[in-house]
Amino acid sequence: MMQVSRGLEDVIIKTTSLTFIDGEKGILRYRGYDINDLMNASYEEVIYLMLYGDLPSRGELEEVKSIINESYDVPESVINVIFSLGRSCDPIGMMETAFGALASVYNPAWDKERDKETALKIIAKASTVTCNVMRAKEGLKPKVPEPSESYAKSFLRSSLDKEPDELEVKAMDNSLVLYTDHEVPASTTAGLVTASTLSDMYSCVTAALAALKGPLHGGAAEGAFNQFVDIGSPEKVEEWFSRKMEEKKRIMGFGHRVYKTYDPRAKIFKRLAESLSSRKPEAKTYFEIASKLDEVGEKHLSEKKLFPNTDFYSGILFYSMGFPVYMFTPIFALSRTLGWTSHFIEYVEEQHRLIRPRAAYVGAEKREFVPLEKRS
Repeated sequence: MMQVSRGLEDVIIKTTSLTFIDGEKGILRYRGYDINDLMNASYEEVIYLMLYGDLPSRGELEEVKSIINESYDVPESVINVIFSLGRSCDPIGMMETAFGALASVYNPAWDKERDKETALKIIAKASTVTCNVMRAKEGLKPKVPEPSESYAKSFLRSSLDKEPDELEVKAMDNSLVLYTDHEVPASTTAGLVTASTLSDMYSCVTAALAALKGPLHGGAAEGAFNQFVDIGSPEKVEEWFSRKMEEKKRIMGFGHRVYKTYDPRAKIFKRLAESLSSRKPEAKTYFEIASKLDEVGEKHLSEKKLFPNTDFYSGILFYSMGFPVYMFTPIFALSRTLGWTSHFIEYVEEQHRLIRPRAAYVGAEKREFVPLEKRS
């Protein structure tokens, strides 16, 4: 019998020069740059880095910004599709629908001369789709992001209908970088399978979104935040934790398939969340609850190598900015669009092969067919 690796665990499906992870030491690097150092770079610089391989010169950076700023518009039919869906619809499902529509409209063929520019246009349109998913669910009018000093600022303006301050823009910019890529989790793999058929890049993003919609992949930040709401106050953390342990319930935001130590992204999200939550009493309480749960959890779960992951504090940060809980996963998707498209391009342009795995048959041996009239 063939050896089966359930969930494709430890199966290498591609080589990559995009993202390096050391789960034992808690190291994350994009193109060789440590994630902590990249907090000093803008998201646009990281866009260039991931797509083109190096940090940009000032001229290269301006060119990337120019393409993005010129590409926020989407067809009116796509906006209409988003707003035709009910306000109770799942936001990632709404993003899927929008990207499926974009795939129908644009349907770009793979072309090494244009693939990176296609990715830049997709990243721009992802901002438009994401902000309008929120606006549709909130009963607001459609809006297309307007060019500004940064992608993060344009997204915040169009989503929240307010002028974000410098701290909010920097925090969103850092968040987009933190969520950019993480090798080949389920969503990236789903998109890669689609890319291997040479389906267009919009369809590949649609496939990735479909995988992200599943609760075992997306929704972790929402789950972690909702448990802070459930706990209610820092004083109740220990009793709540003990009860969950007795019930053998999972603590959301703890543990990771790859990291066996504190997720390096979680450390940064914690600093960002602490800074922004201090402005909003309710958010500050949630941060204090999270910090206490972090402390209690590490005391009891570190032996099992379960530590806070990137989603543990991120929801508090987004809530502090003014985003509703249902937007936490769409913001993740907005950022990860860069990682997805970077992997698709790397795979198709450098190592393309149709992904067609096998299954080990465990059913019945050859059986004799009995006509219907002779079956008892």
